[in-house]
Amino acid sequence: QVQLVESGGGLVQTGDSLRVSCVVSGRTFNSYAMGWFRQAPGKEREFVAAISRSSVSTSLADSVKGRFAISRDNAKGTVYLQMNSLKPEDTAVYYCAAAETLFWRVFTRSNDYAYWGQGTQVTVSS
Repeated sequence: QVQLVESGGGLVQTGDSLRVSCVVSGRTFNSYAMGWFRQAPGKEREFVAAISRSSVSTSLADSVKGRFAISRDNAKGTVYLQMNSLKPEDTAVYYCAAAETLFWRVFTRSNDYAYWGQGTQVTVSS
């Protein structure tokens, strides 16, 4: 059974930085492409960032390009989302997700991911 546990969320001010982490256990971490999604109150879950199995490829949503970065440490079984220049509209629950794959590609659709964490709240005050 694959388990994903996010951490690192919190309350910050506009312009601050925050790094959220997701530890994956239960299977070989480098078998998975990883992604981050977020869901704000009253809105649908949306794609934020994705990274391929061996960090060969990454993808970022247009709304976070230039501010966010995704990375992974396969030795630690952890994926990170570094968030800089945070804005109030970044306020949401952030979820990490895992997609088992044989290929070195990224996935940007939530339906591509079979495994999800419980989420971590990020709140950006104005």
